[in-house]
Amino acid sequence: MFQKILIANRGEIALRIIRACREMNIKTVLVHSEVDSESLPVKLADEALCIGAAPSTESYLSMARIVSAAEITNADAIHPGYGFLAENAEFAEVIDSCEITFIGPKPETIRQMGDKALARDVMRESGVPVIPGSSGPVEGFAQVLDVAKEIGYPLLLKALAGGGGRGLRIVESPDKLESSFSSASREAEMAFGDGRMYVERYLRSPRHIEFQIAGDGKRCVHLGERECSIQRRHQKLLEESPSPALSPELRERIGTMAIRGADAVKYLGLGTMEFLLDQSGDFYFIEMNTRVQVEHPVTEAVSGIDLIKLQIRLATGETLPLSQREIKLSGHAIECRINAEDPDRGFAPCPGKVEFFHQPGGPGVRIDSHLYSGYTIPPNYDSLLAKLITTGENRDEAIARMLRALDEFVIEGVKTTIPYHIKLLRNSDFREGQFSTDFVERMERRSGGD
Repeated sequence: MFQKILIANRGEIALRIIRACREMNIKTVLVHSEVDSESLPVKLADEALCIGAAPSTESYLSMARIVSAAEITNADAIHPGYGFLAENAEFAEVIDSCEITFIGPKPETIRQMGDKALARDVMRESGVPVIPGSSGPVEGFAQVLDVAKEIGYPLLLKALAGGGGRGLRIVESPDKLESSFSSASREAEMAFGDGRMYVERYLRSPRHIEFQIAGDGKRCVHLGERECSIQRRHQKLLEESPSPALSPELRERIGTMAIRGADAVKYLGLGTMEFLLDQSGDFYFIEMNTRVQVEHPVTEAVSGIDLIKLQIRLATGETLPLSQREIKLSGHAIECRINAEDPDRGFAPCPGKVEFFHQPGGPGVRIDSHLYSGYTIPPNYDSLLAKLITTGENRDEAIARMLRALDEFVIEGVKTTIPYHIKLLRNSDFREGQFSTDFVERMERRSGGD
């Protein structure tokens, strides 16, 4: 087992990793930027080391500074959390070359699955269904036209290295194709340094279903699905497990394909296989995330498995402790992402000082948050403040507990998305499980919102 783990991240995920390490009797080192010097993870880590200024390029994205910090503090492993360098194959390679363990998949797996076109090819060859589209990145607009003629409209233009909705365009008709392709490619080049695009059929009103995967490099298992269809502009707002859209038979079919895809790359560590489910019950692989997800507590709640501890153990070379048959899922769990954003102003970020912080409690309530009264939320990073997770014997009980917990949750001094989540959970279509990835946009249009 590792003696000391360096955490190359911030906020709630850094605190989550610190807590898991403490229970495993592993020392922690937290690297942080200047503006995060008063954060809760800095206060609770065994050691903390400031590695640079607020811009992430000078701190959380600086490979040299992170690796130097690991060497100075004698850390024998680095946990990247999510975001920043978590899915950077070069970072994993640098760490390996320094004889430090990267807590995540092998570099070649990160690179393979990070290339969305290549990932599609791997899945197609493995028998996992993929959405019809280009077999790889398109070489100029002429090839885009050829693919469009083959698969028809509407179609989706996606950045090869994309994420978070950037470099993504829905094209309804041929007259919009060239301008959409040019703008998406430019946006991808600016955001990721890679303007390459691929094309696929656009599915109207699908469900977004992801399966949690764990592998030891020899075999993989899944720990059930998460329903991630509640999104705003491709950003997830709420996740739950199990999905109200899946029958036991469909769950088994998609889960089998998820394992098949992970086995195809001899997956090591935690990962997520993401699918779109259309209205006829057909499903298609869209991508694989080679890291722990923001919404991992939902799976922990229904499986009883601590995913961060499992991730650390797999990185040491331990084999999977359970077979697929031994994994038992029960109950229902929901997670709301509480952000420092103002829903009344188009979800504009609202950094600032937290004047008062009171978190809910009671049966079936969990909070993952780095906030405290008096903490100043910096404007330099994402706006996630807390993850509120509730569980129940069934979906109705989990929803009732979530509404009760949201009513109890107090964050004063900044605007948050708590009122928006209350509105969402009181929506009759949501309560009946009747929704898809365009649900939030339709709800906002009906209410006259942004």
